[in-house]
Amino acid sequence: MVQNPLLGVVFHWLGGLFSASFYVPYKQIKFWSWEVFWLTGGIFSWLVCPWFFASIQTEDLMGVLSQTSISTLQQCYLWGVGWGFGGLTFGLAVRYMGISSGMAIVLGLTTVIGTLGPPILGGTIGEVLTTISGQIAFVGVFMTLGGVVLVSKATAEKNKSQPATAKNDNIDIKKGIGIALFSGVMSSCFAFGIASGKPIRELTLQAGTDHLWQGLPVLCVVLAGGLTTNLIWCLYLIIKNRSGREFIGRVDGGKSTLASKTMLRNYLLAAFGGALWYFQFFMYTMGESHMGKYEFSSWTLHMASIIIFSTIWGIALLEWKGSSSKSRILLFSGISVLVLSTVAIGIGNALQ
Repeated sequence: MVQNPLLGVVFHWLGGLFSASFYVPYKQIKFWSWEVFWLTGGIFSWLVCPWFFASIQTEDLMGVLSQTSISTLQQCYLWGVGWGFGGLTFGLAVRYMGISSGMAIVLGLTTVIGTLGPPILGGTIGEVLTTISGQIAFVGVFMTLGGVVLVSKATAEKNKSQPATAKNDNIDIKKGIGIALFSGVMSSCFAFGIASGKPIRELTLQAGTDHLWQGLPVLCVVLAGGLTTNLIWCLYLIIKNRSGREFIGRVDGGKSTLASKTMLRNYLLAAFGGALWYFQFFMYTMGESHMGKYEFSSWTLHMASIIIFSTIWGIALLEWKGSSSKSRILLFSGISVLVLSTVAIGIGNALQ
């Protein structure tokens, strides 16, 4: 297969679009607690979709995984477990530090560690930095960090100009810093899980799978780890809040029953949102397969694309209505830098 890094950038953009969009269907779910719709959608995100698409797009899925060494499977799975902790604590980081500071620390750390960590551990970063193409790709990585900071500052300015929504009595910087650092580090585990799956990708190609789909079996293992973390936490909340009865339509402490039409709608919305979430990494593996020697830059492209499309959704849903002109200038400056960063990374990869 002829690799095309610029096409890889497009795939990463599509992955970012799916990631930024998955929560929109969740917002339409009625009468269900967070843990109920999160787990329902997650079953599709982390279990149904990965195995379904890997089974139809790759050759001899079970044969490939059975040939994979136990150590490789363990690494992919445990990195997935770690990533699950990062996702669960992201909300707490934002709660205790505010949106701008929380996002800047978590996303900044995740971008840097998830991008630079794998090539450092793999011993290839020195080779990359000695080439013009590698240097351009790294410029794109640090441009992404600049874009994250600008978007975070824009969010802070928006909150100042909208005091009713900006007030947060839960702000606790001392507690928030620790949580944000933990969330940022653990969220980057997904990139390490993907990198650890290289032996699985090689076996997949040997089995006759097209180059474009080589990463799908790796997702099955990494997302199994993420499923474990989220399942345990959701089950804890379900037991604590006694919300399990909502799965069969019993709400308000079991005093009322949802109409079958509402229940069907909730399950379909959860399934749709879960599928959208999975497709961010479906596209991620496609994009990574085109990035060549600098596949590590895929994580930066993924994070930048998520921020770009999340912001576009925020504008479309009028979250920035009434914000100050300063916040809007910072916002569009940040988005512009993020878009240019993805272009720079694509050019750097193409020059290799």
